[in-house]
Amino acid sequence: MRRGIRVLALCCIACVGVVKADEHSHKYKDGEPVRLWVNKVGPYDNPQETYNYYYLPFCAPKEAGKPKHKWGGLGEVLQGNELIDSQLEVKFKADVPKKVVCSNVLDDSQAATFRKAVKKHYWYELFMDELPVWGFVGLPPEEAKDDEHIYIYTHKSLEINYNGDRIIQVNLTSEDLQPIASGTKVEFTYSVTWAPTPIHFSRRFERYLDYNFFEHQIHWFSIFNSFMMVIFLTGLVAMILLRTLRNDYAKYTRDDDDIESLEHDISEESGWKLVHGDVFRPPPNLALLAALLGTGVQLALLILFVILITIAGTLFEERGTILTVFIICYALTSYVGGYISGSYYARHDGKSWIRTTIITATLFPMLFFGIAFVLNTIAIGYHSLAAVPFGSIVVVLLIWMFISIPLCLLGTVVGRNWNGWPDNPCRVKRIPSPIPQKKWYLTAPVISLVGGLLPFGSIFIEMYFIFTSFWNYKVYYVYGFMLLVFLILTVVTVCVTIVGTYFLLNAENYHWQWTSFLSAASTALYVFMYSIHYFMFKTKMTGFFQTCFYFGYTLMFCLGLAIMCGALGYLGSSMFVRRIYRNIKCD
Repeated sequence: MRRGIRVLALCCIACVGVVKADEHSHKYKDGEPVRLWVNKVGPYDNPQETYNYYYLPFCAPKEAGKPKHKWGGLGEVLQGNELIDSQLEVKFKADVPKKVVCSNVLDDSQAATFRKAVKKHYWYELFMDELPVWGFVGLPPEEAKDDEHIYIYTHKSLEINYNGDRIIQVNLTSEDLQPIASGTKVEFTYSVTWAPTPIHFSRRFERYLDYNFFEHQIHWFSIFNSFMMVIFLTGLVAMILLRTLRNDYAKYTRDDDDIESLEHDISEESGWKLVHGDVFRPPPNLALLAALLGTGVQLALLILFVILITIAGTLFEERGTILTVFIICYALTSYVGGYISGSYYARHDGKSWIRTTIITATLFPMLFFGIAFVLNTIAIGYHSLAAVPFGSIVVVLLIWMFISIPLCLLGTVVGRNWNGWPDNPCRVKRIPSPIPQKKWYLTAPVISLVGGLLPFGSIFIEMYFIFTSFWNYKVYYVYGFMLLVFLILTVVTVCVTIVGTYFLLNAENYHWQWTSFLSAASTALYVFMYSIHYFMFKTKMTGFFQTCFYFGYTLMFCLGLAIMCGALGYLGSSMFVRRIYRNIKCD
């Protein structure tokens, strides 16, 4: 099953990127050439500020033979990878003694470039047999005596471990420090040594996984703490609300022989029962809310599918695979978004269903593309690899236009025709009832802001691990934890939103639809506030480029989280509202 899902994911990637099958067999014969690919360089403290490897004046590829590029798929390109053949002679199980790649006399510009790279602690990334290798250009800036004594490494020592006919590990040691100055002759060299290892091929990626970090006791404790929060909240909802509602139902379901007592109770009654004629009134901006609900449910299913596929196929071992699967799954789940949006809009007697379909199909992509366009413009200005090539942009747009939008339209048509009949348990009055003034803590804005606190608390620790893996060069592999946190977030969000909706209705405020959505969506506000704290105190990022990318990516994530949580919270509140009004006499 695990192998089958991984094969299915790789087949999906084949739709958007072509990869030579020989390079994925990972099997070599003695003396067979092994390619060493160079990828990118950049400041270590700024993960997204990356440039082409030959942005630094290393030994350029020979002009006689044009360097070969390797494209692994759409996700790899979107992540800012550009693999170029280093043209270094490496053969399977054949040691290479210290060998000169090239020698170069640095001019003023080249010396200044290297000096800048060392001061900003530039790192570079190489790949051999799909295994990443990292190294630094020079000594850390804090070890330099002054600006005049700056050194770079000129020798790369590769130690490759193999098991049978497969490469298991690639280790890089940077050596031979040389000072940087204009007119200095720099000789770049490399060497290769091979050694057997008993490590099995299936376990070769484990060395890149930080078990001590991701499986720390605090990670397990956070899951347990969140789970206890779920038990507490569900118990609280069951105990308080059901107990209160039972008393309310007792008053409203008395026999006819107790009619005088019933009339006396009703005359003194206030709360959620008095707004039964308004609670199912269509909310303002119906088309927008329908689009948000459809998109939110689509994003929830998308995240669930990607997590399950990644768990089954260990996709984190392949460059860009998760991002490619994410794009394809988003396009395929557009049918669900259209179905939810179309059925909800039709049940509330909406007439402009084509407009609703367009909003549903374009709302999240346009927000996403708008932010991405700004970031891409900045990356182009910096000549960074983070700039997405025009061809990849066209591929993403084609997937959206010819797969996502048609599926969204189909889902809308099916939803409005099969599940678009009004089924409200109470009739809506012609004239809206006035909403009485209540205390400040029972107003919709306060309930909306407070509603996101507990859901954020349930994912707070996991946000730290996710942020650290994304911004600090760690491979996130504990998708089982992520699945548990996702389920806990869903339950906590629904419970908290139900409680907030009940308080709002008890205050005789029947505008619960947008309040329930915003109450759950406010979780993303606290995540964004946490991201500011993380940026200031947990990273060493500097510069306009990295700051824009950090907050741009975080804003994308928070917008998606807000729409998803808002939809989940609204759906939970909607089921709750229908359930309580179904059991009262409201004719």
